[in-house]
Amino acid sequence: MERERLVIVGAGMASLKLLEELKVRCPGRYNVTVVGAEPEPAYNRVLLSSLLAREASDEDLTLKERAWYGANGYRLFTGAEAREIDRAAKRVTIRDGRVVAYDKLVLATGSEPVRLPLPGGQLPQVLTFRDRCDAMKMAALAKPGARAVVIGGGLLGLEAAYGLAKLGCVTTVVHLVDRPMERQLDAAGAQTLKRALEAKGIAFALGAQSEAILGETRVEGLRLMSGEVLPADMVIMACGVRPNAGLGRAAGFEVKRGIVVDDAMRTSDESVFAIGECAEHRGTVYGLVAPAYEHARTLAAHLAGEDAPYGGSLLSTNLKVSGVSVFSAGLIEAEDGDETVLLADPGHGHYRKFVVRDDKLVGAILVGEASDALWYLDLIASGAPLGAMRDDLAFGRSFAMAA
Repeated sequence: MERERLVIVGAGMASLKLLEELKVRCPGRYNVTVVGAEPEPAYNRVLLSSLLAREASDEDLTLKERAWYGANGYRLFTGAEAREIDRAAKRVTIRDGRVVAYDKLVLATGSEPVRLPLPGGQLPQVLTFRDRCDAMKMAALAKPGARAVVIGGGLLGLEAAYGLAKLGCVTTVVHLVDRPMERQLDAAGAQTLKRALEAKGIAFALGAQSEAILGETRVEGLRLMSGEVLPADMVIMACGVRPNAGLGRAAGFEVKRGIVVDDAMRTSDESVFAIGECAEHRGTVYGLVAPAYEHARTLAAHLAGEDAPYGGSLLSTNLKVSGVSVFSAGLIEAEDGDETVLLADPGHGHYRKFVVRDDKLVGAILVGEASDALWYLDLIASGAPLGAMRDDLAFGRSFAMAA
């Protein structure tokens, strides 16, 4: 019996996780082809700032060697941008003219960086920070003493700033909001992080809006709406990403912010699925790796004939932001009737905040030290009563469990 043809458009981290899950759940069931626009197989994007800062090598970013795909029966095309989906004929056309037929299709096209439409944005030293190629371009410009301005004080912007500062650049982060990482941190947590980053040589222009990039043939500075000019030899736009949903939109799938999917990760076409940052589930687009992996596990289960509906992901951040441990999950601000537990140690750059509702942990922020992050995440996800642990919650797992 001929195997069903499964084509995956996108060769990033979500796509690789799907392949790994299929290998476990239903090895050999599908004739799988992976079509990726980048010139190489999936790599660990989380380590891009470490690569830029020369704290990680190219080899450290490798997730699977190219030979792994063939050894497991997966056909991999890289440097092969998918240009069109013919739903009636069930075919995907690649930029070079090749056509790949499918019975089932998965879109794992990720997201694309937002480029602000600023005057001067076409200059060659105006870059984004999204892939390995971006990191290489930034490293080539990052000479000691070079002036770098990063637009965006979210996670991506701070990671870019850290990498550039480590290379000796005079680095300034310009952010529209009055604090960095405002989606993950409250005011006090953001201030703790900001102080730690300033100690690493990163300057901030907060509550500042960019107006124009200055320079005729190369970047010379960034002018703010206030009239202030920040001298610059490069400008990095790291002010967000948007779902790369153009292929799905052109094919006529339902698209809002992302490609709309149901609890089986199925699009408005029953033979087409979407996972990762290009997918929108119940009105939410997730821009993190962990939900993308949950999407992949859900879809692999469905393709293996199992019933494992996806109910959404608990949003959490748990990583080192520019070398500073940061964890955030659930609510970052208490609501009416909630309790707040705080523990701050400014001298050591540590900050902890917990939001408790009806004896359950519903939100947590850790800055500077986050060794118990997964324990707190499990408490939030499980909704377990805190009981006697409540009073010692801020002191960590071993102390609270002994209470």
